[in-house]
Amino acid sequence: MMTNLFSIFDPTTNMKFSLNWLSVLIGIIIMPPMFWLIPSRMNFFWINLILILHKELKNIIKTNKFKGTTLIFVSLFSLILFNNFLGLFPYIFTSTSHMNMTLSLSLPLWLTFMMYGWCTNTTHMLAHLVPQGAPKILLPFLVMIETTSNLIRPGTLAIRLTANMIAGHLLVTLMSSSSSNLNMYLLSILILMQILLLTLESAVTIIQAYVFTILSILYSKEVT
Repeated sequence: MMTNLFSIFDPTTNMKFSLNWLSVLIGIIIMPPMFWLIPSRMNFFWINLILILHKELKNIIKTNKFKGTTLIFVSLFSLILFNNFLGLFPYIFTSTSHMNMTLSLSLPLWLTFMMYGWCTNTTHMLAHLVPQGAPKILLPFLVMIETTSNLIRPGTLAIRLTANMIAGHLLVTLMSSSSSNLNMYLLSILILMQILLLTLESAVTIIQAYVFTILSILYSKEVT
């Protein structure tokens, strides 16, 4: 039972190749035609979404020191959102449910922020390790706590996204596995519950992409 349950997250295929990871590249095929074909409603919707994100993230960053910074985070949001939504379709591999994907997004960002902060603003980075107004006797412990919380940030970013993607998919799989033993009345209730659950999962895909992006921005603000 457990092997069948978690097999939906198996990146391998019958040909002994990890071809399921190609789902990450589907966006390269789908998105570019939007920019050279006749503009459609989908095109206008996506452009408006990008503009809204740009204004929202610009208000959070609140600096003109690094122009074009929002482009990085809008692209990050678009990548996570696209892969999250792909996982809601049947027989499509959910890449964001694997630590290989999420950690490869969070770890390079965190390392870049840390390298930039310690190389260009060392005093500011050291000041972050000691909360203002803390008792001197507690300073060694506070430095250890702040250092630990800083080191686990890429892991928490990756685990948060992965866990939320896995939880929803597992719940859908568990509910659908019991459908063969139900009568028509209970089956109709189960279908209704699955529709509501998929609606909730659609909201979770957007929220988790937004949370991942916002937290990455907040971490970058601490080093400037």
